[in-house]
Amino acid sequence: MIYDIDTKVSNVVATIKNKVETASVNVDEIVDGIIKPYCKELDEYVRFIAQCLRDGERPPTNSELEDFCLNLSTGIYFAGGMCEQLGIRDDISKAIWKEMYNTARDSNATGTVADKNTQAELQSQHEQLVNVCYSRAYKTMKAKVDAAQELLSSCKKVLSHRMQEEQLTHLASGISESRRDEY
Repeated sequence: MIYDIDTKVSNVVATIKNKVETASVNVDEIVDGIIKPYCKELDEYVRFIAQCLRDGERPPTNSELEDFCLNLSTGIYFAGGMCEQLGIRDDISKAIWKEMYNTARDSNATGTVADKNTQAELQSQHEQLVNVCYSRAYKTMKAKVDAAQELLSSCKKVLSHRMQEEQLTHLASGISESRRDEY
């Protein structure tokens, strides 16, 4: 008998999991459609940098690192502004969802508080889903901007380290030459 319960529970869980996966694919497509125009250029440039870094035979030159720093800074600037635009859309979609929820709740004159809440939740599901999409889009965009900021910081550190090594090499060669002149 325990086996039957476990099989039934497993089947229910599998069915729910499939629903979640199907709905997630749809929401992912919507979110991707929302953020694509906002972060397309930054995504492409980060992919370009990743491609350059994968080439183990030829590490990026100092000039390329400087280019990465300048272009990433510019991309982050614009993407940050666009992230704020998504934040505004997230706020507006939340206000629309709450307005629909409250309107639906107020229009349900009969029933218990729990009944009114349930009806309002059902009637505002679409607005809530739109809010979820904009909320995820904002969070995704913010995460991309933060990751690009980390990449910029890493490029700056590598460039700085290389410059320090170069200065030490010049300093060491200058000391060697001055000692040679003394003899």
